Amino acid sequence: MAKKQDVALRASRGRSDKALGYRLKRLRSETMKPTKTHQDADAPEPPSSVSLDLGWGRLLFAQTFSTNEALADALRGEGPARRDIAFYIRDPHVLLSMAPQELFLDPSHTYRLDLATYRPSRRQPRGFFIRRLTSEADADAVNAIYQSRGMVTVRPDFFWARRDSRAVTYFVAEDDQTGDILGTVTGVDHRRAFQDPENGSSMWCLAVDPQCRHAGLGEMLVRRLAEHFAARGASFMDLSVMHDNEQAIALYEKLGFHRVPVFSVKRKNPINEKLFTHPPADFDKLNPYARLIVDEAHRRGVAVDLTDAEGGFFRLSFGGRSIHCRESLSELTSAVAMSICDDKAVTRRTVERAGLVVPEQIEAVEDPEALRAFLARHGRVVVKPARGEQGRGVAVGLETLGEVEEAIRTAREVSDRVLVEACFEGEDLRLVVIDFRLVAAAVRRAPRVVGDGRSSIEDLIAKQSRRRAAATGGESRIPVDAETRRCLSAAGHTLASILPEGEEVVVRKTANLHTGGSIHDVTEQVHPDLVAAACAAARAIDIPVVGIDLMVKSPSLPDYVFIEANERPGLANHEPQPTAERFVDLLFPRSGVKSAERALAPRT
Repeated sequence: MAKKQDVALRASRGRSDKALGYRLKRLRSETMKPTKTHQDADAPEPPSSVSLDLGWGRLLFAQTFSTNEALADALRGEGPARRDIAFYIRDPHVLLSMAPQELFLDPSHTYRLDLATYRPSRRQPRGFFIRRLTSEADADAVNAIYQSRGMVTVRPDFFWARRDSRAVTYFVAEDDQTGDILGTVTGVDHRRAFQDPENGSSMWCLAVDPQCRHAGLGEMLVRRLAEHFAARGASFMDLSVMHDNEQAIALYEKLGFHRVPVFSVKRKNPINEKLFTHPPADFDKLNPYARLIVDEAHRRGVAVDLTDAEGGFFRLSFGGRSIHCRESLSELTSAVAMSICDDKAVTRRTVERAGLVVPEQIEAVEDPEALRAFLARHGRVVVKPARGEQGRGVAVGLETLGEVEEAIRTAREVSDRVLVEACFEGEDLRLVVIDFRLVAAAVRRAPRVVGDGRSSIEDLIAKQSRRRAAATGGESRIPVDAETRRCLSAAGHTLASILPEGEEVVVRKTANLHTGGSIHDVTEQVHPDLVAAACAAARAIDIPVVGIDLMVKSPSLPDYVFIEANERPGLANHEPQPTAERFVDLLFPRSGVKSAERALAPRT
């Protein structure tokens, strides 16, 4: 017995010694000292001062620069509207001393995945697949995702020109059913980029569409890139992640990444400003709709005073003019225009007089016969509060008197007056009109979940709601209420139902972002008659910024009915359309780039 214990103890010590040896080897390889390698006399000299253009900026490999002075000079050569990154810096304090007013230490961590010990997952992607970027349409979709995530965009022709690059690899995730691009990641092969003696690689620009409903897509993109580089024989894959991105760091550590002591340095520019300056007090309390406008104002040099960050209130000042705003509602919108939008019945009468097509509508009264007759005339109806926003109290597609009466009781919790109107089959189209011109058009789709063969619909809703909340700063969640249960019941399901893998079910009829809906840009496809109707509605109300909601058979067809007008439309989630830019243009026309160029141009 003692002999067996002795054997087991020696075996355990052997494993521990091996593990310790591996850790010591890794620590030696990842110390702050620059990498030293032995090179064959006949081998070509590796390139020096390597910078790789990735479209959004250059990636400067610090280990290829002979001096910190040369690296600092290279960073000074950054182009306009670009974000260069000097990576693999082991003595950042020395580099920063070369240009302390121009450079800053990026507040990010470097993580490394040892590809020799990486183990692929046996789980396969569900509802999507991962492939290389292959077309300009892919490039446009990638840019839209970049913009939705606040990243620097890339010229589509840049992607296309480098689609066959040996040093840079672009992967995209495509939805099985719709063909939409849901996510993207970029990989750099260091050996092919600059004959890296360490045989490394790195991952950049991991981004997932905020509207994506598939779980685990980001993880699958990381794994696909790691397996791609492992197949090429790379030793490791590195990445840089913001120090406070806890969700991403948790994912990387789960996959086997570990921190290494190398750093990144960037140049102080407007794009990087939030990384090297303190944001205004209470900036983090702003919701995404207010923050989008405040960011655009900061970019232009417009002064911002946060008067009530939690409520979305701020004051913008430029050139002697000062305007108070609540998100996209500003002092330029009159109280009369706001009151017209506030009462849906008044809005309907106003736009009807302007020639727009409106659905038949009655006010809900304690008269079952009147409701029964209206329901019999239209077959399906919509119940909504006369006053209210964000989809609260709205029920769509009601077919029985009992459903109508229950929906009316729910709507009365939001407003004393309740409207019942004919239901128009089609898609929910939001048109953002600023200064009586169309800026963005988007189809708003009702929330839906996709079965995995294991989870109940209630669990799927909870998972989807968490993803929507994370992607929208907490603005979008799917409520589980009577309307959700009614929609599921109409489809033959309950919250406890388990959907077969791949089966999709709509869990609410309303498509509002705040109740879990998603937004899909269709500005380039929208029919001119729909644009004309939206602009006519804005002029009839006499409102400078408005979201016009129409029900349409298709954004590319002229048929529609008017639903409502929103005096405070959310300008976020309309990428790639310049909603915030046009809003600030309206408030301060001389703050834009064109005005600045004219002011600075030499006189002739």
